[in-house]
Amino acid sequence: MSLFSLSKKIKKLKLQKKHAQPNEKSSKAIHSSLQDQIHYIKEKTGNSIDVVIRKLQLGDGNGPDTAVVFVEGIADSKSINDFLIESIMNNRHAHNSRPIFEILFEEVVALGDVKEITDWDNLFLSLMSGESIILVDGTQKALSASTRGGEQRSIQEPGSQVTVRGPRDGFTESIRTNTALIRRRIQNPDLWLENMKIGSVTKTDVSIMYIKGIAKDEIVEEVRNRLKRIEIDSILESGYIEQLIEDQASTTFPTLYHTERPDMVAGNLLEGRVAIIVNGTPFVLIAPAVFIQFFQSVEDYYGRADIATALRFLRILIFFISIIAPAAYIAVTTFHQEMIPTQLLIAIAAQRETVPFPALVEALIMEVAFEILREAGVRMPRAVGSAISIVGALVIGQAAVQAGIVSPAMVIIVAITAIANFATPAFAVAISARLIRFGFMFAAATFGFYGIILGVIILAVHLCSLRSFGVPYLTPMAPLIPANLGDTIVRLPLWAQKKRPRLFSSSDKENRVGDNQKPQPPKSRGMVNSVVEEGDQDEN
Repeated sequence: MSLFSLSKKIKKLKLQKKHAQPNEKSSKAIHSSLQDQIHYIKEKTGNSIDVVIRKLQLGDGNGPDTAVVFVEGIADSKSINDFLIESIMNNRHAHNSRPIFEILFEEVVALGDVKEITDWDNLFLSLMSGESIILVDGTQKALSASTRGGEQRSIQEPGSQVTVRGPRDGFTESIRTNTALIRRRIQNPDLWLENMKIGSVTKTDVSIMYIKGIAKDEIVEEVRNRLKRIEIDSILESGYIEQLIEDQASTTFPTLYHTERPDMVAGNLLEGRVAIIVNGTPFVLIAPAVFIQFFQSVEDYYGRADIATALRFLRILIFFISIIAPAAYIAVTTFHQEMIPTQLLIAIAAQRETVPFPALVEALIMEVAFEILREAGVRMPRAVGSAISIVGALVIGQAAVQAGIVSPAMVIIVAITAIANFATPAFAVAISARLIRFGFMFAAATFGFYGIILGVIILAVHLCSLRSFGVPYLTPMAPLIPANLGDTIVRLPLWAQKKRPRLFSSSDKENRVGDNQKPQPPKSRGMVNSVVEEGDQDEN
């Protein structure tokens, strides 16, 4: 072994030993001396000013010294003062025969969730989660009292999924608020909640929620295993989780559904899906997700079935318009002029007479310009963002036409495409359409309508190949499940949707609507006749 390699190996061993020492120390049992406990907490947290350490004396002043430790801002200071500090200071009962730690645990701490902690790892995990730590001199244990709270955003209407009819509450950044919003809608003990910590540095709370007996055990176990396999420093938003547990990364289509509406999560749980709730974000993930799900709105279930069906057909049409509208214009004007009526063809030719670019370059210029305006409108302050988008589009479109760079017909096509893209219910699918559109444009410029048809075939094959936690992405159309076709593009009335989705829900609870739920008029005319007779008597 060379001297260089030996030196390198020694440095590596020293580095491993250096990094292993703090972890080894933090996993040890808690010190018995209160002074040593406080000193180690200050050392471990860097003497941070938001870590509050309040030394206390028991009410009679004869007991051992006590300290309450909490992190200001993520702990509820009112609960700490009213139910923790005041209870400890007012405890004047003499319990000479019982340990003071046992008295605090059973009688003094007036909070719901109180746990014993015996090692430093769990102590710091509870402390940084917003809980309060109670330390007693001479005791190698600590108490963790549930005082999570602090300042947080109030419940407001969701901004990304606005509806005309339906609830107005939306998720917040607090995981417990979000789980409570779901439990208010599903008041059933079979609604199970499992929690885990993900992120070696952030220790983010991540919960999975499902209805036991409705959700398939295989899907729940798969979600649980994928979350447990995650090894990463930080989880700052549910998008981190989505990228780490999705079935396939090489696609622009989302394979998990995200929403900030509690009623939508409740509806999906009742179908047998699993919700993944991440602390610090108002967006909840739903798995498995299928393609048709992204064209459904929660408002579809609050109105008539025929209206909801018409709107779903419109959304599918809008999606295809946002994908192939510019490509169809390029194909017609470049290869298939005979398909255009003569008068319209003359008008388009007159408009394009001064345009120096082919249709593909013309479309690319306008599409890129609109994408820049759209992104600028999102990033600008809200007060001026919409104004810049509208004014910028009008000015750029009019100036480009007058300068002879693009034709008026192309401006109309691009504008219709942009509006159709905004009308897509799910933002994740709308972004996918924006990217796929460029591929269709190049295919149309190369092969005309043959290229568009080839692109549609490739897109269909790609969608058929996708899976979401093992469930085919085009379920229930491919594979075809006739029993579940009543809630796809066509939405049948609620009384006709008797079966839950077969691939999501457990087989022993497929039925969700009882028999004889169809609305029926009175079977006899006796009620009508009696009302008419009463009216005749009143007139007489």
